[in-house]
Amino acid sequence: MSSDEMLFSEQTDKKLAEKVFKQSWKVLIVDDEPSIHEVTVLALDGFEFDGRDIKFLHAFSAEEAVKHINNHSDIAVALIDVVMESEHAGLDLVDTIRKEMKNEILRIVLRTGQPGQAPERSVIREYDINDYKEKTELTSQKLFSVVYTSIRSYRDIAALEANRKGLERVITASTEVYKVRKLSELIHGVLEQIVAVLYLDKDMVFVNFDSIAIEGEKGEARILAGTGQYGEMTGKDPFHELDQELLKVLDMAIENKTIVAHNGYYGIYFSPNDKLDDVLIFSSQHNLNKDSIHLLELFCNNIGIAYMNLLLHKEIEDTQREILYMLGEAIETRSKETGSHVRRVAEYSKLLAQFVGLPDHEVELILYATPLHDFGKIGIPDSVLHKPGKLDNDEWDLMQMHAELGEAMLKKSDREIMKAAAVIAGQHHEKWDGSGYPSKLEGEDIHIYARITALADVFDALGSKRCYKDPWPMDDVMQLIKDESGKHFDPNLVDILCDNLELFHEITKKYPD
Repeated sequence: MSSDEMLFSEQTDKKLAEKVFKQSWKVLIVDDEPSIHEVTVLALDGFEFDGRDIKFLHAFSAEEAVKHINNHSDIAVALIDVVMESEHAGLDLVDTIRKEMKNEILRIVLRTGQPGQAPERSVIREYDINDYKEKTELTSQKLFSVVYTSIRSYRDIAALEANRKGLERVITASTEVYKVRKLSELIHGVLEQIVAVLYLDKDMVFVNFDSIAIEGEKGEARILAGTGQYGEMTGKDPFHELDQELLKVLDMAIENKTIVAHNGYYGIYFSPNDKLDDVLIFSSQHNLNKDSIHLLELFCNNIGIAYMNLLLHKEIEDTQREILYMLGEAIETRSKETGSHVRRVAEYSKLLAQFVGLPDHEVELILYATPLHDFGKIGIPDSVLHKPGKLDNDEWDLMQMHAELGEAMLKKSDREIMKAAAVIAGQHHEKWDGSGYPSKLEGEDIHIYARITALADVFDALGSKRCYKDPWPMDDVMQLIKDESGKHFDPNLVDILCDNLELFHEITKKYPD
């Protein structure tokens, strides 16, 4: 596509533009004389740069200035008096900002009414400042010029820093390309880079469409990533979250399959494969030139390639995980238990892992590894598995072997999920007091994955019908679990289950037998 293909809405909405782009540059005035604050504000009345005015912050001492800088990370310019509470308070503040606060982006302009106190050459040489002016020479026009050039410099440096961070996120995400959760991380990095390179506003959103929509109706969609005000919308339905102006851009981009513009918003269409339609939406106060359009075209082409590779990896991982569920269900079916048992135990385990505070990655591992907790039953004879009555001692010894069998088979794999499954299979019949099997592990010597699965498995087994029993009433199930707290089960996990029982009941209802 070329810039000639861009489609612009004939309508303009100045009020919308003002609402979208009204983000002021922050200028900090640091001076112990109130009159200097008043004169500075008056001199810069009506100031505007890149369509944005100034918001003034006022500090009457170096200490107040530090508080403002800590509270506002996006201050563009600081106009600092040299002599305040001490003869060199302003100079000390410069050192604090640069050396202690590590703020290298803020543009610092020193102002002095007593040039003899701090000679210009030595100050410029010894302190990391961007300009040095005597108050007497700062006419309204010169002050305007100083602030204008300082804000321009701040904008460019901030853009470079944002670009660096965006590139860092993309590189970091690329090293984790095989982990599905990094897909949105990659897109976040891409968004940050586009914002930085084109000097765009921080509010940007990326929407991913499923192209299997029925003609005349919108297909299913989700927000894959976002920045600014859209940062908390990841995974949500754009048709419920975005306003009509953005949805208009969305429709235009999908319909025309190109770069479109409408009322200050831009939409970039690209398709990583024949099943997906993707759109980047962002806002810009100025029309993009040919160079910017060309840059976006190249950028989106590369995004499409990288995105397609990530989708292929995601498809492979989703397939592997589905196989794990199917395998777990097959094993449960062989022992005449329902496949829903596998799903419920996995979801119970996920919930417990989240409440325990395990990292998201480990929560995901437990979700997909838990279905194989009884993997070793594949080696237990049907006569034992399907016996309706109580097992004799020999049969019970044989049944107990399924834990060791499962661990032995699963630990042969180097895959992270399979390693987690091996731990769960081998230890989920251990008990907190050390009376379990096969290794009589005790307390926290039992892996947290296995402790979680043990409670989830028993909670579901007691409340479900088996070939050897009817389901227990829930009150009886919970009474036994409470009685076994500190004996069979980790007491902390039992407390979590009791405190959040309704959430577990919702899972039970979602996956009935």
